[in-house]
Amino acid sequence: MKKFNVTGMSCAACSARVEKAVSAVPGVTGCSVSLLTNTMGVEGDVPAQMIIDAVTAAGYGASVQESALRQKGRSAQDLAEEALKDHESPALKRRLIWSVILLLPLMYLTMGHIMWNWPIPASVSENHIGMGIYEMLLAGIIMIINQKFFISGAKSAFNGAPNMDTLVALGSFSSFSWSVFLLFAMTSAQLSGNGEAVKEYMHGFYFEAAAMIVTLITVGKMLEARSKGKTTNALKSLLSLTPKKATLLRNGSELTVDVSDVAKGDVFIVRPGESIPVDGEVIDGISAVNEAVLTGESIPVDKQLGSSVSAATINQSGFLTCRATRVGEDTTLSRIIQMVSDAAATKAPIAKIADKVSGIFVPAVIAIAFITTIVWLLAGESLGYALARGISVLVISCPCALGLATPVAIMVGSGMGAKNGILFKTAVSLEQAGKTSIIALDKTGTITNGEPKVTDILPADGIGKETLLRLALSLESKSEHPLARSIVDYCSTLDITPEEVGTFRALPGKGLEASLQGEILAGGNLTYIEQGAVIAESDKLNAESLAAGGKTPLFFRLGASYLGIIAVADTIKEDSHEAVLQLQNMGMRVVMLTGDNARTAQAIGSQAGVDDVVAGVLPEDKEHIIRQLKEYGHVAMVGDGINDAPALTRADIGIAIGAGTDVAIDAADIVLMKSRLSDVPAAIRLSRATLRNIHENLFWAFIYNIIGIPLAAGLFAKMLGWDMNPMFGAAAMSLSSFCVVSNALRLNFFDIHAPHKSRNPGKLADMPRLSIASPDYTTSSASSEQGKSQTITVSIEGMMCGHCEAHVQKALESLDGVVSARASHTKKVAVLELSSPVQEDVIAAAVINAGYEYSGMIGS
Repeated sequence: MKKFNVTGMSCAACSARVEKAVSAVPGVTGCSVSLLTNTMGVEGDVPAQMIIDAVTAAGYGASVQESALRQKGRSAQDLAEEALKDHESPALKRRLIWSVILLLPLMYLTMGHIMWNWPIPASVSENHIGMGIYEMLLAGIIMIINQKFFISGAKSAFNGAPNMDTLVALGSFSSFSWSVFLLFAMTSAQLSGNGEAVKEYMHGFYFEAAAMIVTLITVGKMLEARSKGKTTNALKSLLSLTPKKATLLRNGSELTVDVSDVAKGDVFIVRPGESIPVDGEVIDGISAVNEAVLTGESIPVDKQLGSSVSAATINQSGFLTCRATRVGEDTTLSRIIQMVSDAAATKAPIAKIADKVSGIFVPAVIAIAFITTIVWLLAGESLGYALARGISVLVISCPCALGLATPVAIMVGSGMGAKNGILFKTAVSLEQAGKTSIIALDKTGTITNGEPKVTDILPADGIGKETLLRLALSLESKSEHPLARSIVDYCSTLDITPEEVGTFRALPGKGLEASLQGEILAGGNLTYIEQGAVIAESDKLNAESLAAGGKTPLFFRLGASYLGIIAVADTIKEDSHEAVLQLQNMGMRVVMLTGDNARTAQAIGSQAGVDDVVAGVLPEDKEHIIRQLKEYGHVAMVGDGINDAPALTRADIGIAIGAGTDVAIDAADIVLMKSRLSDVPAAIRLSRATLRNIHENLFWAFIYNIIGIPLAAGLFAKMLGWDMNPMFGAAAMSLSSFCVVSNALRLNFFDIHAPHKSRNPGKLADMPRLSIASPDYTTSSASSEQGKSQTITVSIEGMMCGHCEAHVQKALESLDGVVSARASHTKKVAVLELSSPVQEDVIAAAVINAGYEYSGMIGS
């Protein structure tokens, strides 16, 4: 996406005009204009000059952000900081101060003296023409001070795209022109000696209205600019964290350079208390690093040789020497800033409603103002009264409120997410996340920690626990398998020393073996170890119990002597169960996807409390499952691995755990930097709150104009006596945008981690039970309660054709508890849906009696 700075925009009609002009350029596939940051993102292979020419032809200015950077030799962070600086408020403040200084004496004369008889010099009080000239001069100077409204309004009108400034300019200029016309009429009446006409003309002046309109709009613009500045506070705070300097080690000496000069592979040092300048890897030293700026976690993380470090985190204790792995815009902090910035630069689907309205709003208001004036003239009212009604319509109408309703809420919402370690890549993801009805969770690394741990140690009779661990360590220390590493890590905490083994071999699908003192030391699954040692039935039952609990039992023997079992499991994260419960309370169906066998998956699913478990899923099948889940509702997929990337992309919303792979993070729409599952409901909660805030903003923006325009037009004047002075219309217009922005700022006080903020009981029960089982994988309910359906998969040899499949299905469906059976002769499996548990030997007997070979239950 190419980014441009856009100048000259003042309201939603302007941004809609620019967006329409750029979208019409051949080759442009997408365009998003942000009125909030005065920036534009353009997708498509189009020369930048063509984009700039299109914006210029539309009556606005544009420049490429990157080229401005390169010319000044500044970094991306410098550009972002420059874009977020409030350049508008100081200029508006100066204009407002001078406008008020001149407006006060004008108002003293027009309202203080004429309406309330406040004293003025006698030489002036009877000189009505002099007072008229005095009012004209003050009003004219105030209009010159605020000439930007007139220049912008006229330019937009001449380019066929009138904007809010056009409305303000028309209202103020009409008031001023009518008053000048009356001033000349007053001079004629004075010359003819018609004193009554002179006084009547005096009371018909609208000079103060012409000056007050632009002054009040300036007040509103300043309040709006200051409030808009607060919506970018989160992004500004991220930018302020960016380190400026780095200390490199070159040729044995230290060299302090700008962070922008650090290259990948450079060696840098970080002393205690210093910020880490770029992402890197520790090559020497031990320390604790505070990573709260990225993850929000206040507890320091220990770093040692091989540990990764991130830019802007704080080295708290030791001296670290690191090698740069990511620099410039590739650092984690820069990517976070880019994500938050992109979220603000893109548009949510709901914003299209306001864009469509804004595109026709200003021309429609001008037409309404013209019709209002004509209607009142036809009704017999004076030209002054009719003109006042038309001017009131012009100055009370506010397209800005419509244009700001969505982007300010998106900016605050994405900023709130960033402060809490939840990164929404686009405005679309921020809006769509709240519509989720089904959550698909990858198991490993998402629900579980992703690192197997030793959970149980069951030595055989006559074998000590330490002996079993020592011999197991002697064997497993030669392997790099995750299960082996879990035993090595466990033994290291007990200071157990391994024995030296020889002729080590890894046997895929079986286990490991090595020679020790002339005997074979082996470890692996039950079938393999049972080939060389006798294992008691009680130990086999223990192993089955461990497997039913989601653990992997590893058997060991030395020669013909059985040593015992060490159980290893990937334990669930501390917050997984609570996170799943919150998602369910929010009305969502939670489905767990895993490549594990059905028994282990069922155990983990029960611990986490998910609604459905899909086991035995190959990496390439996850995307297919998400496709099926989307038939039931809006699906969000949560994962962390490379194999999750297709599913993350296929889902309506992809959510990546931040500690996962870059591929998963790049494929996702939302990134959870803290790697906590509890941030999934928090992200959805924030999305719903943001969308609710947008609806509120749009409601008030629409209702303001729906009520205000008829009131200004005098629709209620005859019925209820309600009338509106153009000055009050200008004041109302000024406050409307300010109120919309202020409402968006309320999101800063929303507690995204409060479960009671989004409880939605009842919706879950209304959803049908998911039915996505196939011969390729196993689907089941995570609940083991009697009466709930369950799906299992069995392996069958001997099926040759469709007739065989029908024969097997008929035999299995005749069993009590089997609701349905689907067989596949190509996959050599059958999928059974059970209404109640069925013993495996009963299923085996049915298959054998049908004339086929039962090969076991998949995953058992």
